[in-house]
Amino acid sequence: MSTSISSTIGPTINPGHSPIPFLAAAGYRTTTRWVSALQQAMPNERIVAFADLSPEAKAVCTVAIVANPNPEDLQCLPQLQWVHSVWAGVERLIANLHGNLHPNLTASPDGRHLPIVRLIDPQLAKTMAEAVLAWTLYLHRDMPTYARQQAQKQWLPRDYIRPERKTVGLLGLGALGAAAAKVLSLAGFNVCAWSRTRKNHPGIACFSGEAELNLMLSKADILVCLLPLTPGTRGLLNAARLAALKPGAALINFARGPILEQSALLAALDSGHLSHAVLDVFDEEPLPSEDAYWQHPNVTVLPHCSAPTDFETASAIVAANILAYRKRGIIPASVDFRLGY
Repeated sequence: MSTSISSTIGPTINPGHSPIPFLAAAGYRTTTRWVSALQQAMPNERIVAFADLSPEAKAVCTVAIVANPNPEDLQCLPQLQWVHSVWAGVERLIANLHGNLHPNLTASPDGRHLPIVRLIDPQLAKTMAEAVLAWTLYLHRDMPTYARQQAQKQWLPRDYIRPERKTVGLLGLGALGAAAAKVLSLAGFNVCAWSRTRKNHPGIACFSGEAELNLMLSKADILVCLLPLTPGTRGLLNAARLAALKPGAALINFARGPILEQSALLAALDSGHLSHAVLDVFDEEPLPSEDAYWQHPNVTVLPHCSAPTDFETASAIVAANILAYRKRGIIPASVDFRLGY
C-alpha cells in the first residue's frame, strides 16, 4: 500500500513544502520509528521530530502528525492548519486542546478548534477484530476455568456449548465494531450491537440510543466494549448497566478504561453476577502494581495490546491524506469536538 502511494508522490523532496513535524508526549518510545515510517511513505516530504525542528521551520509548518502531543508544542506552530493523529483514539488530544485555541484560530468568532484528523485504518479494524474473536473464544471455551483447574491439578472436562447458543454483544458499531461483528458471525455466534445512532448491518441485531442500551445488554453472554471515550461514554458501564447483563456473563473491554467503573466491575465479579473480565485498557497505564485487577482470580489483564497501530499501513494512509492536502488543499474529515470523535 505504501509503495503505491510513494510512487504517486514521487521521489524528490519538493522545496516549496514546509517540513512536517511529528509531535508526541515527552518520553514517547517510538518517535524515531514513526519518523522513519512516515518519511518512507512520503519521500517528497521532510518529516522531522518536533525536538529537531528549527525555529524557522516551526514558523512555517501548516500540518503536523501527532501522537498525543503536548499542547504547548502545538502552540509553537503558528501557521498550523490541521493535525493528523496516528491513533484512532483522540480523547486525550481533544481534552488537551479544549479551551486552548491555536494562535491562528484565536480570532475565530465561532470558537473553532484546530482540526484533528484521526487515523481510520482498515488494518487496525482487522487487527481488533482478530483480538475480539480470540478473546471471545477464550471466554466461550471457558479457558479461565481450565487455567484454575490446572493450578489445582484437576482433570475436569467442561461441557461443550455451540457458538450459536451464545450471544456476543458489541458496544460500538463503527469501523472496529463492524469488523468484529463480521468475524464473530462467521465463527457462528449470535451477534447484537449497540451504537449511539441507528445503524443497520445484515445478520446483526442493532440497537441504539439510551432507551435500547439495557435491552441489548440483557441479551449478551459476552459483552465487548469498543466505544470511543467521550463525555457521553465515560462511566457508561456502571453498576446499573453491569446488572443488566445476564447472570454469569463475561466482559471484554478493548475501548478505554474510564468507560468502565472499576468498583462496579469488581463488585459484579465478587458477587458472581459476572464470570470473568478481559481488560486491555485502564484508567492509568501502565496498570499500577498495587491495582486490585492484577490479583483478581476472575480478571485477565492485558498490556493495551489488542490492536496496535501498524506503522506501515498507518503511514500510507497519512501520506495519502497529506498528498490530497498538498495537491488540492483538502483537509480530511476531522473530529467533532462535541461528540469527541
